[in-house]
Amino acid sequence: MTKTSEPHLIDPFGRHVSYLRVSVTDRCDFRCVYCMSEHMTFLPKRDLLTLEELDRVCSAFVDRGVRKLRITGGEPLVRKNIMWLFNSLARHLNAGTLDELTLTTNGSQLKKYAGDLKACGVERVNVSIDSLDPEKFKTITRWGDLSNVMDGLRAADAAGLKVKINTVALKGFNEDEINDLMMFCHDHGFDLTLIETMPLGDIEGDRTDQYLPLSVVRARLMERWTLEDIPYKTGGPARYVKIRETGGRLGFITPMTHNFCESCNRVRLTCTGTLYMCLGKDDAADLRASMRASEDDGLLHQTIDEAIGRKPKGHDFVIDRAHEKPAVSRHMSVTGG
Repeated sequence: MTKTSEPHLIDPFGRHVSYLRVSVTDRCDFRCVYCMSEHMTFLPKRDLLTLEELDRVCSAFVDRGVRKLRITGGEPLVRKNIMWLFNSLARHLNAGTLDELTLTTNGSQLKKYAGDLKACGVERVNVSIDSLDPEKFKTITRWGDLSNVMDGLRAADAAGLKVKINTVALKGFNEDEINDLMMFCHDHGFDLTLIETMPLGDIEGDRTDQYLPLSVVRARLMERWTLEDIPYKTGGPARYVKIRETGGRLGFITPMTHNFCESCNRVRLTCTGTLYMCLGKDDAADLRASMRASEDDGLLHQTIDEAIGRKPKGHDFVIDRAHEKPAVSRHMSVTGG
C-alpha cells in the first residue's frame, strides 16, 4: 500500500473519503434545461482557482489518500489550457498514488482532445447525452449540436477511451427513448447510466414537471429486458445491472428514490476553491483562502481536516409541489457534475 505523508481522510461516520470531483470552470457551451438558466451569469475569471492552484489542491487530496480524481465543470474542456492540468496530475498516476484520473464532459470538445486525454493517462470518460434525436437534443441543451457530440464519441472510441453515457431521465421528454439509448450504448460497447434530476439551482422551470423516478423506469425496462444485479462499481454512486439480452451494463443513480449516502466516499471542489462535503448541503470550506494565505500546505490540510470533520450523514433532497425552491441555490455547473 502506498504511504502518504498525511493521514487518510475519515469522516465522522467512518467513511474513507477517497474520491474528489473537481469543477475547473462554471462555464459551459451548452445550457441544459435541468442544469442551467439560459441566461447564466458566470463567475469573473479572477475568482477562479488558477490551473496551478487546482493542481496544488488536487495533489493535497492525493497526499491524503484520495485515489480517484474526476475533472468536471460546467464543461471542463472549455477551460483555457486545460490539458496542462491533466498532464500535471498524470504524475500521480505514474507514481502509483492515484488510481484513476477521469472526466465528465458534454462531448462537444472530445473530437479535439480525446487523443491528448488518453496520452496523459485518462482511461475513461463520462459523456452526458439525454436524447438521440437531434431536435430534442437541441431543445434540452439549448445550444448543443448532436452531430458534434457523436464525432466526439467516435474520437474517444478511436483513442481507446472507455465511454459511459450519462442520461438524466426526464418525464415527458426522453422517457420513451430509454430503450433506444440503451441499445445505442450497448451496440457501441458503451455503458449507460440513468440519473434522476436533482433540485439544484433555479432553472426557470418546475422540477416536478421534469422528475421521473428511476424505480418507474426500471419497472418498465423489466417488461422487455432481463436485468441482473451485478457488483460492478466505478467509485461513484451508480448501482449497476447487466442486461442479459445485450450483455451490456446499465447504471442507476437515484438520489431521490433511493439515496446512496451511506456509502458516500466523495467530496466536491468548485472552480473557486470551495469544498462541498455533500452535494445536497450548503455547508462548505474555503480552500482558496487557505492556499493563498500560505505557501506551504499546512493551513490547507488543516482546513481540509476541519471540513471532512463536518461531512454530514446524508442529504435532504425533495422534489414535490410543496418544495418549489431548489434544495440548494447553487447550480450543478458550479458544484461540478
